[in-house]
Amino acid sequence: MFCRNCGSEVAEQAVVCVTCGCSPRNGKNYCQNCGAETNPAAEVCLKCGVKLTVAAKAGDKSKLAAGLLGIFLGGLGIHRFYLGYVGIGIAQIIVTLITFGIGGIWGFIEGIMILTGVIDKDAKGMPLRE
Repeated sequence: MFCRNCGSEVAEQAVVCVTCGCSPRNGKNYCQNCGAETNPAAEVCLKCGVKLTVAAKAGDKSKLAAGLLGIFLGGLGIHRFYLGYVGIGIAQIIVTLITFGIGGIWGFIEGIMILTGVIDKDAKGMPLRE
């Protein structure tokens, strides 16, 4: 795999290019498959024919808001409703009621997971805004 920003070869699981310091998927200047220079507006590499990756844009849901809702109101599933997971939100309310509040730990833990980045997407698959 090659960095889309500088064209340097990077490991497949790399989150930062050691040459330029950017996320390897964030640039638009080089092909991620062959490392050839590309037109920033191109959708396909002219050298190898691979579809060029596009960096994921952040969604409209806030990571901080979702995490704090999970920590303080997690037993009511409010953070899940906020992220668009209505079914899981309803399940969290039911579990909290059946366990007389002890099930609220589930939402508290998820709030921490959201703030640490373990849960990082909303129900539409969009990344959470920082």
